[in-house]
Amino acid sequence: MDFPWLTTVITLPIVAALLVPLLPDKDGRTVRWFALTVGLIDFALIVYAFCNYYDFGNPDLQLVESYTWIEQIDLKWSVGADGLSMPLILLTGFITTLAILAAWPVTLKPKLFYFLILSMYGAQIAVFAVQDMLLFFLVWELELIPVYLLLSIWGGKKRLYAATKFILYTAGGSLFILVCALAMAFYGDTVTFDMSALAAKPYTHNLQLLLYGGFLVAYAVKLPIFPLHTWLPDAHGEATAPVHMLLAGILLKMGGYALIRMNAGMLPDAHATFAPILVILGVVNIVYAALTSFAQRNLKRKIAYSSISHMGFVLIGIGSFTDLGMSGAVLQMVSHGLIGASLFFLVGATYDRTHTLMLDEMGGVGQQMPKIFSMFTACSLASLALPGMSGFVAELTVFIGFSTSDAYSLPFKVLVVFLAAVGVILTPVYLLSMLREIFYGPENKELTSHEVLIDAEPREVFIIGCLLVPIIGIGFYPKILTEVYDSTTSKLTARLRDAVPTLANQRADRAIAVAPLTAPAIDGR
Repeated sequence: MDFPWLTTVITLPIVAALLVPLLPDKDGRTVRWFALTVGLIDFALIVYAFCNYYDFGNPDLQLVESYTWIEQIDLKWSVGADGLSMPLILLTGFITTLAILAAWPVTLKPKLFYFLILSMYGAQIAVFAVQDMLLFFLVWELELIPVYLLLSIWGGKKRLYAATKFILYTAGGSLFILVCALAMAFYGDTVTFDMSALAAKPYTHNLQLLLYGGFLVAYAVKLPIFPLHTWLPDAHGEATAPVHMLLAGILLKMGGYALIRMNAGMLPDAHATFAPILVILGVVNIVYAALTSFAQRNLKRKIAYSSISHMGFVLIGIGSFTDLGMSGAVLQMVSHGLIGASLFFLVGATYDRTHTLMLDEMGGVGQQMPKIFSMFTACSLASLALPGMSGFVAELTVFIGFSTSDAYSLPFKVLVVFLAAVGVILTPVYLLSMLREIFYGPENKELTSHEVLIDAEPREVFIIGCLLVPIIGIGFYPKILTEVYDSTTSKLTARLRDAVPTLANQRADRAIAVAPLTAPAIDGR
């Protein structure tokens, strides 16, 4: 396989973005079709490379390409895909292409808008594919600029505040990535930014803890993890529908991916110390964000806090030390990418018709918009983890994976599962009450007049249909996704288990091992 597939799918949308200013287009019609065509071609290339050149049973990097870029500092254009990155690359292509279609009504500065969307497309794929730490930092930063401009130009009334807060939080977190990357690169006898070489260096335990903590701060902002989450509700509160889809569907997954790739994959000994902290933070995310979402009266902020709550399951899965738990973390990222994108798109569609985000001002619009009502209900049921949909499989996998972990004592596991279950119970409460207030409730005569409300158009039905197909498909047959990454996550989990001394020493008799910072272990399976 000589063709540079990953380099092509990364550079194609970026090169296409550079051509956008040259298009002879005044009303934005040409640039829309151009961007959509580029998105479809790039996604088709991703799918073709995946179907023809990706080996499900191989846990190592595939589609590897490495070219020397700056020889003096050993900076290489190094990309590759394994079971951890390939599902997220596919998700990026899928969500971004639908987001381009969702942006059809955009009329303000359409050339600049699609230039930013296409630039972001290539940068986000690069984040999941690059295998050089310095290059990773560069594409991580490149991805921030389009998001900032998309928020500050096309956002709501408080768009400048939301965009500034976003860039301060994420750029501040990015500094930790750069500092940790330089520390790892210059440690030891050789200077390198290659991720596989960095992972093999014999760091001292204290240095691993410092590096892990630095990376955790950076990725906690992106995931986001309490208390570094406050930028997300503000950003979602001001963003437009296509930007919502990119934020919820892809941007948050970058934090989870980096936690697994770098914190767990490159610093396994430190992960054995920090894993209980991740689990605790995951529980806090689930319960705190669910309660906060329940109290929100702004529709966008309610769904934004719901996203924060769902990301807590990713943290619990990462900290579980089990194949099933790690598999559930990846499954939850993909599942939430699909569900979050669908919900935020429908929030945008509802706002375009009602011109309000306050639940107190809605009510009784179900009869006027039956298609939107049906789609909103289906996507909300997916978000509350209805059996038969991807959210149920992902959360159940995390629960079982953590519950069967030998790395924690029984009281600790019971407490974590109980508190996480509280968040699971709260989710249908606030989502179903949201549906009731929007589509039932006291009828607002102004909103329900035929002149104001128009039901979903075919483009909107198509977008939601495209998202619901994989949501339901994964829910009924999760193996269609899990077999893509199982070999990679199992290899990673085996390495993490070896990093827990008590677990490695007592595996023969299956005694419950004690992870650092947990309650005393008791005998049991």
